[in-house]
Amino acid sequence: MPSNWTSLVASLCLLLAAAQAAVIVPGATWTDTSGNVIQAHGGGILKVGSTYYWHGEDKAHNSGLFRAVSCYSSADLVSWTRQTDSLKPISGTMISTSNIVERPKVLFNTKNSEYVMWFHSDSSNYGSAMVGVATSKTPCGPYTYKASWKPLGAESRDMGIFKDDDGTAYLLYASDNNQNFKISRLDADYYNVTTQVNVLSGSTLESPGIIKRNGVYYLFASHTTGWDPNPNKYFRATSLSGTWSSQADIAPSATRTYFSQNAFDLPLGSDGIYMGDRWRPSLLGSSRYVWYPLSWSSGNPQIVHADVWNVNLAAGTYTVTTGTTYEAESGTISGSAVSMSSSSFSGGKGVGFLGNGGSLTINNIQGNGLGQWIALYYANGDSTWRNTTVSVNGGESVLVDQPNTGGGSVVLSVPVKLNLRSGSNSITFSAGQSNYAADLDKIVVYTGN
Repeated sequence: MPSNWTSLVASLCLLLAAAQAAVIVPGATWTDTSGNVIQAHGGGILKVGSTYYWHGEDKAHNSGLFRAVSCYSSADLVSWTRQTDSLKPISGTMISTSNIVERPKVLFNTKNSEYVMWFHSDSSNYGSAMVGVATSKTPCGPYTYKASWKPLGAESRDMGIFKDDDGTAYLLYASDNNQNFKISRLDADYYNVTTQVNVLSGSTLESPGIIKRNGVYYLFASHTTGWDPNPNKYFRATSLSGTWSSQADIAPSATRTYFSQNAFDLPLGSDGIYMGDRWRPSLLGSSRYVWYPLSWSSGNPQIVHADVWNVNLAAGTYTVTTGTTYEAESGTISGSAVSMSSSSFSGGKGVGFLGNGGSLTINNIQGNGLGQWIALYYANGDSTWRNTTVSVNGGESVLVDQPNTGGGSVVLSVPVKLNLRSGSNSITFSAGQSNYAADLDKIVVYTGN
């Protein structure tokens, strides 16, 4: 084979690998370019030129207490490189390792050519309810901590920041024991708040974000249920100081925003990206990121559920990847597992009593010889998480977590990446585990990885 042909084949393989890698998989374990799990919970996105910066909470120590505000950079929102930590603990201050630092958001202040970070600053028991501010001349910093305080003398817990078209910035925050949601204008330096411009009384909102579209402000937020998910809402107004519409869902209510909580909302062309956290309070460092397209095609913002999708930043568009569906009830049911009927399942049927002696094998699953994403659609009506073993062609099992779905008739999906051989494959679920797995509705196999 000529050397130039070898080079061409190698180049094509690299291009193919790059194309397959450029996907967003909500709920998967996301790793950075060094192969480490991304730690950027409750975070926010800052764009500088053509580079995106993701600031978030480092929870690698599985604690709510402050460890660091991390900073990652990316050109495509998919491949992230960890940079220097933006903010680190300072003993004897409100950002010590005994304190809470959550939901960091960064804005660029044109007046001072400076990056300003706002965050929820608190004591370990959430009794202080403050905001904190730090500044830097570069996007990742390190940032210099300035102070923590109660904005306009009132409590502030979960918060966000919004910068309007004219450069005016606003603090969005849960206040008054999380009962009232407030919007206050920042000063010209972005160091403090000057005026409260609105309050949604009795709204019990937190984890806010705003997208402005065609002159209309869309406020996204969850309600206050601790670490547990709830149906996140949107509100609409033509002015930040005006009257907001009544709340409406951004996803089917029963899914509890696909088991996630809003963290940040990023404009994308005429649509947007919902960026949420799937919190796991018993193992915070293993909380996952749940990002979905946010579409206005119906006239109102709605999450587009997608197991696998990609984004074209230059065009401001997204594409949902399609896969091949295999119904659980069409597989070989073994042991104590049983076929079951439910109107919430695809085709009205699924397989239950998996695990604890029951298993399922789905045969003739077509693979491409590469690592492939597979979505497991399941129902888990427990109040706690379950899990299932997954084995390909009789090989070693991997364990897949199955968060509770909020009811036995509510179906969610979780991803797992498996190496399927080219051609026909068999996948076995829940064999050899003593605990019960969730009820399985179907699986969807995707070719892009």
